[in-house]
Amino acid sequence: MSTYFSHLECSVPCGAGPANPRTVQHLCACGAPLLARYDLDAARGWTRESLAGRTASMWRYRELMPLLDDETPVTLGEGWTPLVPATRLGAALGLSRLYLKDESLNPTNSFKARGLSAAVTRAHYLGARVLSIPTAGNAGNAMAAYAAHAGLEARVFMPRDVKTPFVRECELYGADVTLVDGLITDAGRIAAETGAPLGWYDLSTLKEPYRIEGKKTMGYEVAEQLDWELPDWIIYPTGGGTGMVGMWKAFEEMSALGWIDPVKRPRMVTVQATGCAPIIRAFDNGDERATPWEHAQTVADGLRVPRAIGDFLVLRAVRESDGAAVAVSDEDMVQGMLDIGKFEGVSAAPEGGAALHALRTLITSGRVGPEDRVVIFNTGGALKYLDVLEGL
Repeated sequence: MSTYFSHLECSVPCGAGPANPRTVQHLCACGAPLLARYDLDAARGWTRESLAGRTASMWRYRELMPLLDDETPVTLGEGWTPLVPATRLGAALGLSRLYLKDESLNPTNSFKARGLSAAVTRAHYLGARVLSIPTAGNAGNAMAAYAAHAGLEARVFMPRDVKTPFVRECELYGADVTLVDGLITDAGRIAAETGAPLGWYDLSTLKEPYRIEGKKTMGYEVAEQLDWELPDWIIYPTGGGTGMVGMWKAFEEMSALGWIDPVKRPRMVTVQATGCAPIIRAFDNGDERATPWEHAQTVADGLRVPRAIGDFLVLRAVRESDGAAVAVSDEDMVQGMLDIGKFEGVSAAPEGGAALHALRTLITSGRVGPEDRVVIFNTGGALKYLDVLEGL
């Protein structure tokens, strides 16, 4: 089956020409993230009806995925996660059309499997032998698993205070783990300082072009699972931001293909922790870029990202969609975990609990109405976070 992957393009753009995907590419020369682009004119012959009967994974959309020639993806069956009609939870909130996209059922128990499947696939075909990643937890687990499946070495750099299950799972897949004093930004600095001279392939968020391509499939799936009628709202917990940016990219691509209404898009809601909310602050201040958050702290490891290289892309998606940016306290996100569990029987990470509380905030403010179709994302499972439930 052919793909329409053609080139890489600066996300700013800065005036640089197309970048060649057949060679190793990380950031543009200007320092901005690169984005994968496709020959959408040629792809218009690819119809959504052709998806019927395809494998239940994110690679069902392979025509618009970063594959070349007859390449086979490095896959563990990621994607095509349930879009659960959250009827009991919706009734409690006064909503008639609430859905929960449950990413905990991906390999390694989180949405990170999508991005790392795509990124490890490209790294493998580009000849990488050693992969390196800074992580707060789930991305490291996913990278280690896909590296093992591809027969590549994995070097994972984590904050020293990361929860033990994240460390042990990386080790389970044979990864070499380095614990770093500080936050994920410090882990990223040390990973780069260590790996660059040795030629390691850097899989940092948005510092390579392909993790976003795996994450964008969440947008394709939501559209397909709702019979190509997009929701009114997507509420998404945001750390590095690849999921938010990826879904917005997916809606642009589907619109160009004629698969969805070219005008109607979901309002995108970015959710962060009150103890680490650089994108929320930038949104509220009207800034195009976020300044680093000092003394970042939250029980949601995936939200403890004091500075995201793609912050301007997240802000662009929120503003272009007339969306919102909501900060949630640790106490409220843990309560959200419990509510998702007791109302719907879904194991939710703190990040998923944060998305639920953000929805409550939007209902209270009157932005979300009772007939709105809303999708909240649970980005991972609760099992690695059971310590936050102690004493409740």
